[in-house]
Amino acid sequence: MLTELTIENMAVIEKATVPFGPGLNVLTGETGAGKSILIDSINAILGNRTSRDLVRTGAAKASVWALFSNLGPAAAKQVEQAGYSLDDGQLLLMRQIGADGKSSCRINGQPATAAVLKQIGQSLLNIHGQHDNQTLLCPEKHLSVLDAYAQNEQLRRDYYESYRVLRDIVRQIQALSMDDAEKQRRMDLLRYETDEIETAQLWEGEEEALTEERDKIRSAERILQALGMAQAALEGAQGDQPGAVELLENASRPLDEIAEISKEYRQLTDRAGELYYAAQEFAADIGTALDTFDYDGQRLEEVEERLDLIHRLERKYGESVSKVLEYGQKAAAELEQISFCEEKLDELHAQRADALKGARAKADALTKNRKEAFERFAGQIAQSLAFLNMPGIRLALSYTQGKLSSTGQDEVEFLISTNPGEPPKPLSRIASGGELSRIMLAIKSAMADRDEIDTVIYDEIDTGVSGLAAGRIGSKLKETSTGRQVICVTHTAQIAAQADEHLFIAKQVQNNRAYTQVERLDEAGRVKELARIISGDKITELALANAREMLKLART
Repeated sequence: MLTELTIENMAVIEKATVPFGPGLNVLTGETGAGKSILIDSINAILGNRTSRDLVRTGAAKASVWALFSNLGPAAAKQVEQAGYSLDDGQLLLMRQIGADGKSSCRINGQPATAAVLKQIGQSLLNIHGQHDNQTLLCPEKHLSVLDAYAQNEQLRRDYYESYRVLRDIVRQIQALSMDDAEKQRRMDLLRYETDEIETAQLWEGEEEALTEERDKIRSAERILQALGMAQAALEGAQGDQPGAVELLENASRPLDEIAEISKEYRQLTDRAGELYYAAQEFAADIGTALDTFDYDGQRLEEVEERLDLIHRLERKYGESVSKVLEYGQKAAAELEQISFCEEKLDELHAQRADALKGARAKADALTKNRKEAFERFAGQIAQSLAFLNMPGIRLALSYTQGKLSSTGQDEVEFLISTNPGEPPKPLSRIASGGELSRIMLAIKSAMADRDEIDTVIYDEIDTGVSGLAAGRIGSKLKETSTGRQVICVTHTAQIAAQADEHLFIAKQVQNNRAYTQVERLDEAGRVKELARIISGDKITELALANAREMLKLART
């Protein structure tokens, strides 16, 4: 359960520590005192989205700490699965919100993300706000409420697995199904494409090789001229002008004559010889290149025609030869698939029949479970509503069997009959705001024993009710808090009188700044606060006596 909430620099709250106990915890105070800030702070600590507007003006950041103790098995397991450990059975969640919009989180002092906080928070707290009543007016939400009460998770998982298999088979059938004319057109196109690619006899790297060959042929004159000039420089031009080979030989001869004089001259002689033989070998390579160079104008035409074919295929099927070949393989595979699709379709239709039979059977089992659960659900709701001063209310189920979907075959809507003999009608056409609050409380009460969440928060569940109905809501909240923790924000004395812990929220203005404080009320404080709720600013002796009587009746 939530043991303590500490808030710093959150809107009007500069610093406050709010203690909570087991059973029913009630928060009261004037409108605008900061009760909603407490709910916003709890939402923040649960990893929900926040706004930097919550940071108190002038502060660099807002901080919230929430201490939980005596965690239930489900919550403890969730913490462990998230990779964190409990500290003596306690869990401390922390979140900071910067004025720049940045946020940081910690779990028992270890860094965490808001997503992890949210995951863990779902097993710790359940917050019911005023807007939640509107979910009752949305028929599409009713099925999830019924499933939560029925606790049919395994049935829904079994059904969904069968539905998923059926859906995949249907998709395969749709992909293969086409009329004969469309099929023939597609096959003709695929045959043309695969034949065109196969006839071209492309190979990896062909385009690069042909491009290089084309460039060489186009540059034949330049190549021959360059090779000839190089050969002349090495071997000498026609006439008496010597070439580099002869010059190196001439340089080498005189050095041979002094090679024996010293080691230094021997090294010069060796280097001259190496250069001479290298130049001689290089001249031979140039000559070979000249002799083997073949300029063929007809070959240039062949190469360019081949490159034109490759480029045309690339424009149609891919940006490279490898892409064209890949497209051809896919086209051939699709052609084979379509050619044998009749046989495959027969096989898939047989599989679909079996899958549909299995999915339908599991959908029927889910439908039966939901209908049986609704009978129990409606009975509990009727009892709770009768206690909440709504006698004669009957909850009915509008059921339609639709097509199989991810949630089954059921389309449901909760209907309500307010008087005996009257036909049930949609909630939106009958229920007022106060009635919706009591219906939602009845639903929450019915669900209380069906989840493992230790703490439930009601934010002004008493909206639109007063008098006897408010007293009954207080009694129901007290009943619901048995064995768990309930936290309720209220403006109603009848509910506040039922509290095991009564917290008073007050706002003061000092030096033109608002400050909110939270005080745990003792017996005298509770009497005074109940009298204020009853009579307003002027607390009379009669109001005080009335408050004492309310507390006495609540305890008995």
